[in-house]
Amino acid sequence: MPPPPPVVTVLASARGPRPPGLEPVARLATIRYALSAKSLARALTETEVLFIWNFRSASLRDVWPQARRLRWIHVASAGVDTILFPELASSSVILTNARGVFDQAIAEYVLGLVLAFAKGFWETLDLQRRRAWRHRETEHVRGQTALIVGAGAIGRAIGRLVRSAGMRVAGVARTARAFDPDLGRVVAVGDLGAVLGEADYVIIAAPLTSETRGLFGASAFARMKRTARLINVGRGAIVDEAALLGALRSKRIAGAALDVFSVEPLPTRHPLWDLPGVLVSPHMSGDFVGWAPALSALFVENYQRWRRGEPLLNVVDKALGYVPGAAGESNDGRRPP
Repeated sequence: MPPPPPVVTVLASARGPRPPGLEPVARLATIRYALSAKSLARALTETEVLFIWNFRSASLRDVWPQARRLRWIHVASAGVDTILFPELASSSVILTNARGVFDQAIAEYVLGLVLAFAKGFWETLDLQRRRAWRHRETEHVRGQTALIVGAGAIGRAIGRLVRSAGMRVAGVARTARAFDPDLGRVVAVGDLGAVLGEADYVIIAAPLTSETRGLFGASAFARMKRTARLINVGRGAIVDEAALLGALRSKRIAGAALDVFSVEPLPTRHPLWDLPGVLVSPHMSGDFVGWAPALSALFVENYQRWRRGEPLLNVVDKALGYVPGAAGESNDGRRPP
């Protein structure tokens, strides 16, 4: 008799939709759905592949001892900080992510924010609500400098798009390089303070790691231009929110657009909701129409690769906390032909 098909468990939310388009996987495997830590614990005893659709869930760590047959985890997000606990990091289990799915959507969102700041759209809307006809001048985007913190696929997409609008671009990454095709000059994270004063827009698109946690505190804001704006589409914990509040209230910086926060949802009484010059959005910068089928399609492709014994796309270096790769490399780390 042939061996039984492998078990693929999908960790989803009891209140949210399930991933669409998994029929090709269902023809090759037994799919089970886990909607809670309890059901995940039961399913893990036989699971070889875990698809974490509910990427905000931290329940895997609680039931990790049950993952005796687990060989591969795919998470439906670019960031893996929520699930990358020490036991997983030190294990032989392969971890892949959704790198590449959200790049263009986030880059477009960031460019929209830059234009909204420069052209004063929020003030225009406020004046419209008050039926106030008040002529104003706005800023050029062309010639302003965007400092992009994070040189992964999302940071690169942002760099390409804002450069097309005429902005100067520089980058901050784990390692420095004199020239990068998407980001121009790239400085190391340790030298962030030396370049913050050059930027009109500081755009955070980095993963949350031990190097980036709390990277933007009072000393960083003190080095920024008073006319600079902060845009964070990376992770909330990269920014010290108390220090940011202080910088905004004292007009140490001119404004901020925040899509991610240390605590999500942002508490209703948090002062960031009402602070002038601040845009709060609910972790949505990458969520374009059609994102769910796109995430599922990536998992299906990776699962088919796994069954054929081929290299997986988007393998995370669990020591670094992200998918390594330089310009000109494909998402599985191999240079294209």
